[in-house]
Amino acid sequence: MADASLKAVFVTPEEAAASIVDGSTLCTIGMTLVSASESNLKAIERRFLETGHPRGLTLLHSCGQSDRARGIQHLAHEGLVTRIIGSHWGLQPRWMDMIAHDQVEAYCLPQGQIAQLYRSMACGLPGKMSKVGLGTFIDPRLEGGKMNARTRALPDISEVITIHGEEYLLYHEVPLDVCLIRGTTCDEMGNLTTTDEAMKLEVLSAVLATKRYGGQVIAQVREVAQIGTLNPKEVTVPGVFIDRVVVCPDPEEDHRMTSSIYFDPSFVGQLRVPSSSMEPAPFNERKLIARRGCQELYPGCVVNLGTGIPNDMVGRVVAEEGLSDKVMVTVESGIYGGVQLGGVDFGIGQNLLAMVSHAEQFDYYDGAGVDVTYMGMGELDGEGNVNSTKMGERCAGAGGFVDITQNAKIVVFLGTFTAKGARYRFEGGRLTIEREGAIKKMVSHVAQLSFNGPDARARGQRVVVVTERAVFELVDEGVMLTELAPGVDLQTQVLDMMGFAPIVSPHLKEMDSALFAPDGPCGLAAGFARP
Repeated sequence: MADASLKAVFVTPEEAAASIVDGSTLCTIGMTLVSASESNLKAIERRFLETGHPRGLTLLHSCGQSDRARGIQHLAHEGLVTRIIGSHWGLQPRWMDMIAHDQVEAYCLPQGQIAQLYRSMACGLPGKMSKVGLGTFIDPRLEGGKMNARTRALPDISEVITIHGEEYLLYHEVPLDVCLIRGTTCDEMGNLTTTDEAMKLEVLSAVLATKRYGGQVIAQVREVAQIGTLNPKEVTVPGVFIDRVVVCPDPEEDHRMTSSIYFDPSFVGQLRVPSSSMEPAPFNERKLIARRGCQELYPGCVVNLGTGIPNDMVGRVVAEEGLSDKVMVTVESGIYGGVQLGGVDFGIGQNLLAMVSHAEQFDYYDGAGVDVTYMGMGELDGEGNVNSTKMGERCAGAGGFVDITQNAKIVVFLGTFTAKGARYRFEGGRLTIEREGAIKKMVSHVAQLSFNGPDARARGQRVVVVTERAVFELVDEGVMLTELAPGVDLQTQVLDMMGFAPIVSPHLKEMDSALFAPDGPCGLAAGFARP
């Protein structure tokens, strides 16, 4: 900083927004609404609506950063942003609508690759090299992550390279002009902590990447401390890297721990809540699917939970079945153990055992590979290909899906057999389908290649697809039907509802009737040992 005293420059949200010039590349850090710089995002939106500036921005973000109303939803205005590069928009309806209607250039890249790209850029590299994305819609030989017609004619932002005879993707650097971060406290020099933030994220690496390109860092904080009163080990970003500090004018509204919670010490390890206070999940088709999915667990395995049924239900089933001390549940945000929240609060948890940064979590997922991952499923075809990223015009994006599923040892897809309007009844350990969903999810060809079935077979991954009425496994010959729910008719309620003919196992069996027990544990712990 120019000031010899190294004092921080404190500004209002309006002054911070005014410092962003037209055509800038803006990086925002957060996940769901966790650590979103709400005061600054709202100020940018207000200034654009009032003055037409800033305009023509490129927005780069590794995670989805919204709760359907706040976060980077504030930037979803035609003209304010002309290009978005991100991983997930499932909780951002305005962005999905703008992408679908060609109102913005849109590239989708894997979440972990963006988080790690900041580190590569920070240390002077031209991009991030990885096998993640090969053979999927991210691959420039397929779609290149281009999510609408407006983007297809534009240059690729990744390329296939060959090193030592093996193919990799090189994700190109994205020079940054502005980075929005959030912390809990800063001192008068701008040294910033993230003590009460529910995730570690990739704050420092994004800051250092911005500094590499001469960009400015704008930090939102809840409070200011006197110089010398912060524990240096708790400082996430040294003040010398922060150009402007905004003290949040309304913390209860704009500096929330997450969408549903202003602050709860149990989500940052300052308090452990009694396990008896955690209510069992009600029994329904989602819990049934999660229970069957949990039959893939084995002692000592490390587990990843994706969004939807995996994060909302699997962790709760693990806890109810008494398996919490036998497996290690993780989420891509960097949390280990505990009980995870879902929905708009995805990525945080209570009674955690450990928390690492976002980029470090993907070092593990991309490198060693998690033992078992649970992911949602939008479409499945006869090759074992899965689409979980784009349904019709609805462009949710990949999030961490591609990173995690390509490297996990066991991949378990969890989802209902049909979508939109299905209704079920459970009685006496049997399933009755009262109404079918309007959308068939077993299709002849997936609309977007999020998970490559033939590549998974070549890698030797175990792939299981669990629905409320049937279980499938990926085998050398294709997709095999291995289990059927009690009460379900094989021909009319499974085979006739599919856009491809699965291989029907000669050993087709009924799903374990204990999975349908409405109350209490279903006995997963009893048969938990696995070779």
